[in-house]
Amino acid sequence: MIRAVAAAVLTAVASTGSAPQITVFAGASLTDVFPKIDRHQRYSFAGSNTLAAQIQQGAPADVFASANMALPQQLYDKKLCSKPVVFTRNKLVVIVPTKNSAKIRTISDLTRKGVKIIVAQPGVPVGSYTVQVLQALHLYDQVMANVVSKENDVREVLAKIVLDEVDAGFVYSTDAKAVAGDVKKIAIPKKAEPGIQYGICVVSTSSHPVAARGFVKKVLSKKGQAKLRAFGFLPRK
Repeated sequence: MIRAVAAAVLTAVASTGSAPQITVFAGASLTDVFPKIDRHQRYSFAGSNTLAAQIQQGAPADVFASANMALPQQLYDKKLCSKPVVFTRNKLVVIVPTKNSAKIRTISDLTRKGVKIIVAQPGVPVGSYTVQVLQALHLYDQVMANVVSKENDVREVLAKIVLDEVDAGFVYSTDAKAVAGDVKKIAIPKKAEPGIQYGICVVSTSSHPVAARGFVKKVLSKKGQAKLRAFGFLPRK
């Protein structure tokens, strides 16, 4: 009887000691890699701006991982998350369908009449980076005149290029790598490259702050960073 009671107590301790599942709100470009870093968590992938707005409205998230530092910093300033840290970096590129019927070779070719371009909404990090690049190259007005659609996140842009619905679009290098057989990549001139840093923080209203901090630690760990690099992300520094 005593042994049975002891076994029951040990089972209860073991079950309560197991780490709880947390909810991670993460930018769409992290869709493939985050489950490889930790497959046990619950993920919600979308445009970082959309996720930040949901957190401000009280959505039950534990961790926020954004494709920029501005959005988590805004949440931190409002005491809605912990001080964000950079956990990886990325590059912006132009992609075209493999057959490249519009014969786009450089970013300047995007100004040609009749070229159909797709971008993300300006509030989405990848959309903001796109605006930054075009303004730096003094091509904003000409290229935007050829934009036929503005999407809610980078994966929506990627999908339309893969489906050959438009001639070109702006995505992250990691997204281009994920569909390397379906697109061709055109580099952004070095002088116009935006400094793309991804930020991560623990949401202040998290129901599992210890587990949330553990997830952030896992992303920042050597193994987590190795997974990010395997998917084409750049080192934190």
